[in-house]
Amino acid sequence: MIELHEIYALPSVMRWRIEALRDTTEHSPSPRLLVANRIYYRKHISDGSHKVFAITENGEEYGYGSIRLFDGLPSFDNPSGKCACLTEIYLRKPFRNHDIAEKAEQLLTEEALNCGCGKIYIGPSAGPQQPAAAPQST
Repeated sequence: MIELHEIYALPSVMRWRIEALRDTTEHSPSPRLLVANRIYYRKHISDGSHKVFAITENGEEYGYGSIRLFDGLPSFDNPSGKCACLTEIYLRKPFRNHDIAEKAEQLLTEEALNCGCGKIYIGPSAGPQQPAAAPQST
């Protein structure tokens, strides 16, 4: 059964980020980019505006995904204005082209709904091998 496990430790988050960048762009991230990512994650994970999850099954890590939480303009269909963007959904090559990505997206959406988000978008992935899905509203 596919599960999400929230990651709070910055070294674990960065390990996934580096792997995803290398795999999807075929380039190693520069030291400057790594510093910028660490600064971003340190700030946004600690303030709760970015959540990172390992995607696993039976203890085996398949990839990771993130939820970026933000305030949007309140509307009739989202009176609270709370929004989420599912982003950085990355799976290792052996686990692509299965139902794993669809299940991970579903679980990330449930997490966003549990955070009170009335509007949920799906953001682009890091590289050309993982196309972005269209935004969706709940």
